Amino acid sequence: MRTIEHWIGGSASTGSGDRTGDVFDPAEGRPQAHVRLGTTADVDAAVTEARAAFGGWSETSLSARVQVLFRFRELVVQHTDELARLVSLEHGKTLDDAKGEVVRGREVVDFVCGIPQLLKGEFSDQVSGGIDSHSFRQPLGVCAGITPFNFPVMVPMWMHPVAIACGNTFVLKPSERVPGASELVARLYAEAGLPDGVFNIVNGDKEVVDGLLDHHDIDAVSFVGSTPIARYVHERASRTGKRVQALGGAKNHAVVMPDADVDFAADHLVAAGYGSAGQRCMAISAVVAVGPVADALVDKVRERTTGITVGPGCASTSEMGPVVSAASRDRVLGYIDEGEKDGATVVVDGRGIEVDGSEEGFFVGPTLLDHVSTDMSVYTDEIFGPVLVVLRVASLDEALALVNANPYGNGTAVFTSSGEVARSFQRRVQVGMIGINVPIPVPMAYHSFGGWGDSLFGDHHVHGPEGVRFYTRAKVVTTRWPHVSEESLAHLNFPTAH
Repeated sequence: MRTIEHWIGGSASTGSGDRTGDVFDPAEGRPQAHVRLGTTADVDAAVTEARAAFGGWSETSLSARVQVLFRFRELVVQHTDELARLVSLEHGKTLDDAKGEVVRGREVVDFVCGIPQLLKGEFSDQVSGGIDSHSFRQPLGVCAGITPFNFPVMVPMWMHPVAIACGNTFVLKPSERVPGASELVARLYAEAGLPDGVFNIVNGDKEVVDGLLDHHDIDAVSFVGSTPIARYVHERASRTGKRVQALGGAKNHAVVMPDADVDFAADHLVAAGYGSAGQRCMAISAVVAVGPVADALVDKVRERTTGITVGPGCASTSEMGPVVSAASRDRVLGYIDEGEKDGATVVVDGRGIEVDGSEEGFFVGPTLLDHVSTDMSVYTDEIFGPVLVVLRVASLDEALALVNANPYGNGTAVFTSSGEVARSFQRRVQVGMIGINVPIPVPMAYHSFGGWGDSLFGDHHVHGPEGVRFYTRAKVVTTRWPHVSEESLAHLNFPTAH
């Protein structure tokens, strides 16, 4: 069984520790590889390499950086199927879903191939007599990324291509559950001509995370994961003076109005709720049915839910794969039990599902719960599994109050045929990313991704324009070139324009 190693200074590294972890095939329920678990010494080694590479890379011309990024982009395109297969084998999502993830990650590389335009500064002529002013942005230094299991390619690509394009060097700590795709990405960077030490990987668990958060030579940390860990990352890294963006969990609502196309809404709710077995931070997990639409909507979602084919992600017939681990499976099943106990109606029950040929896999069937209230754990908690809950309200005002009372503010959607309702919803809802008849409103790479409330800790969203700002800092220069004979005009009072 192969062991996935760290990537430090341009090559694979066994590091300083002898601990390893199992990398499971969730469809089979057994290990398929081992991953080297790093130490603080490995973090220090990676940061040392990144710091040494920063001087040369940050001074590399924008044209030269872009050539590396263009080559890297083409290599990602060429290896899309290979990357998707690694994701599917380690995460469990279907191959088509994994390919979609790779494409959305690559779109961030597309965006930063335009980094010369994105890093253009500003210039003001003659701000005072004989004085000009201009601003420009420079890279921070060594940046770190700590990423979750659910998008092994896309979420890291929200970070490292932007940081590297801006002239920083990078240390990635991918989820130890799904490390294979990151290893391949490192090799593609090397093949594209990225200098050694600019991109590094240290695999591991909490020891590595804390090593990155505490390291005195790391300038910025990006994180995506659960809300409790996002808060921890933000607080701990901030104490050491780092710039931090930490994206947390979600409870994404879809409000369905009585004037909505119910068949259209049901199709998209099923896709958004059960795609990737619900293991998406932008998955719809709570449906808010307004007024008389509820019964018809639940019936149509039930029909579509019972028709989903569950199986191994790599099987061409599968529409939904397993969850990532036995612990995840057991947690999700526990929530379904609690929801039923609390009085929710189990419309479709995913407990006890058996997949022929994969009896030991970590499968939970798609589950639909109706008549859920806001005090039930199936509503209050982020389940991160294929469980869709339905809450019933009487009006748009009541729906907005329900959504806005939730501590998460990541993504939301409204299904309606009314432009007035859509405009009111998008202005009044307290959520960062909004879909109008679009259930998973993940912004394109040239916009930025991020939520409100307990879904984001820090000032900046990821990728897009805010990503460029996060990985750079500004300088403003005021310039005068006086003539030799010119009066100096120096005085002790505060300078003003004249």
